[in-house]
Amino acid sequence: MTPLPAFFALHHFTEIDSTNDEARRRAAAGAPPGLVIWADRQSAGHGRQGRAWQSPPGNLYCSILLRPDKPAGEVAQLSFAAALAVCEALPGARALRCKWPNDVLIGDRKTAGILLESEAAGDNVAALIVGFGINLESHPEGTETPATSLAALGIKTTPDAVLGDLCRHFLTWYETWCDQGFAPLRKAWLGRAHGLGSEIRVRYGGFETFGRFVDLDASGALILETSEGRRHISAGDVFATA
Repeated sequence: MTPLPAFFALHHFTEIDSTNDEARRRAAAGAPPGLVIWADRQSAGHGRQGRAWQSPPGNLYCSILLRPDKPAGEVAQLSFAAALAVCEALPGARALRCKWPNDVLIGDRKTAGILLESEAAGDNVAALIVGFGINLESHPEGTETPATSLAALGIKTTPDAVLGDLCRHFLTWYETWCDQGFAPLRKAWLGRAHGLGSEIRVRYGGFETFGRFVDLDASGALILETSEGRRHISAGDVFATA
C-alpha cells in the first residue's frame, strides 16, 4: 500500500458493521481529524437515504473523519473533493466521470459511491465523515443506476493498492478547499462531469423534473435548464432520460 500522508491515522478491520458508523463512534469519543476506517467487508454498509450498500470482500470500503468547523452548506462541497479523489486514484482515470451529486461512473455505470454524514455544533459542522464504497472486484446487479467494477472491465487492482492514493488525492483537494474555497473543486469537477449539456431527469423531495444539465452554481447546486426557466437543485438523484 502507498504510505498515507502524515495527516491520516489508519485503522483496519477484517469485518465491521459500517466504516461510517465506526468513524462516527470514534468521532463521538473525541478522535482527531484524519482518522481512516478501512474494512475488508461491511455487514451493514449503507449509502444515501439509508440505502443498503452491498459489501463483499475485494472492494474498497473506507471512511475519513474531518473536523472542518464550517457551515453545513459549505461542508457538503467536500463530496466533490471526494469524487475527484476517486477519479484520480483509480487506474484508467481518464475514463472516469463524476455524476452529481456524489457518484463516480465508468461510461454510464456506477463504480463508486460517496456518503457524507456530519455532526453539528451550533451553526457549524463539528465532525464530518466521508465514506467511500468503490467497486474494484465485484458490483451489484439490478440496481436503479447500473453498476460496474474495475475487474469487469479487465482492470485488476486491490483495496490496499488504491487506499493510499485515494487518501493522498483527497487530502490535496481538502487542503485546496480549505485554502481557496469551492471554485477550484467546481472547475475540476465540471471537467469530469457526466451528462453536462445533456437532458436529464432529477428526482428530489418526492418530485421529478426534466431539463438540461448546464452548470453547477457557486455552492455546488446543480443548475437545470427547464421549460420554465433555470432551477438550482441542491439535493436529489440524477438519471439519464434515454
